[in-house]
Amino acid sequence: MTDAAPFDVLAIGRSGVDIYPLQTGVGLAEVTSFGKFLGGSAANVAVAAARLGNRVALISGAGADPFGTFVRDELARLGVDNRFVGTHPEYPTPVTFCEIFPPDDFPLYFYRKPSAPDLQIRSEDIDTAAVRSARLYWSTVTGLSEEPSRSAHFAAWEARGRAPLTVLDLDYRPMFWDSPVAATEQVQRALGHVTVAVGNREECEIAVGERNPHKAADALLDLGVQLAIVKQGPRGVLGKTRNASVTVAPNEVDVVNGLGAGDAFGGSLCHGLLHDWPLEKVLRYANAAGAIVASRLECSTAMPTAAEVAALAEQTAVEAINV
Repeated sequence: MTDAAPFDVLAIGRSGVDIYPLQTGVGLAEVTSFGKFLGGSAANVAVAAARLGNRVALISGAGADPFGTFVRDELARLGVDNRFVGTHPEYPTPVTFCEIFPPDDFPLYFYRKPSAPDLQIRSEDIDTAAVRSARLYWSTVTGLSEEPSRSAHFAAWEARGRAPLTVLDLDYRPMFWDSPVAATEQVQRALGHVTVAVGNREECEIAVGERNPHKAADALLDLGVQLAIVKQGPRGVLGKTRNASVTVAPNEVDVVNGLGAGDAFGGSLCHGLLHDWPLEKVLRYANAAGAIVASRLECSTAMPTAAEVAALAEQTAVEAINV
């Protein structure tokens, strides 16, 4: 690292460009105008955590093209240190299109073939001192789908030594994997290196073979994770440790685009864990952050401020008390 101060959050994983239609309720074949935004799950989580006031950096890759310049510049503009975003000479910066059919249909189209720069991160590219010193280290399952990224992830975890607040986003996307079995094998390996796991029921099924939220959380805990978080959609979110189990109801919002809501949840989760909040507050604020982004069109530039998250989260708490 070029300076001694540790990062609050160091994330590793996908970055790219989201091309989102400016018309909703119609397919891409009919869309006539688009917006260009920073995208990629790890990049979005990093931006979300930075928006909440944390010192954040991203380990990723981008192409030697104008979109790569945009990714690096936009990360910096949105408060994320881009020093660990490498430039790949061969593979272009990935582009992702979506269709927007509120309230719950948002197909994604990834242009990442034959590979993407963020999957070309090598073990020798990892600043192990930064990984060790980061107060919270965030990884995603997608980074395990291909070499050399897979080996780089495990090298980083070895350097970190399962220190507290080592988080794995179960973020399973089938188009990046040869088979669900291949994904399960790598996720099981990875879970032995982390202290927090977060995913929805489908992702938990890939990870531990359980869709039932409590059984999935227990299976994650049995693998040595200290905190298991299972997102249940309209049924809220479950957080479970060896000594506590908390379920928080979702926020009611008019959904514009559900994409990015999980990344906002992740950024707020990082913030709450870093501040050692009670588990119920961590989850309530993370839910609120996700709901705010779901009510907006874009992802990275839609990430809420701490004041916005607190306003919705505390309103939810008051309403729960008054029920």
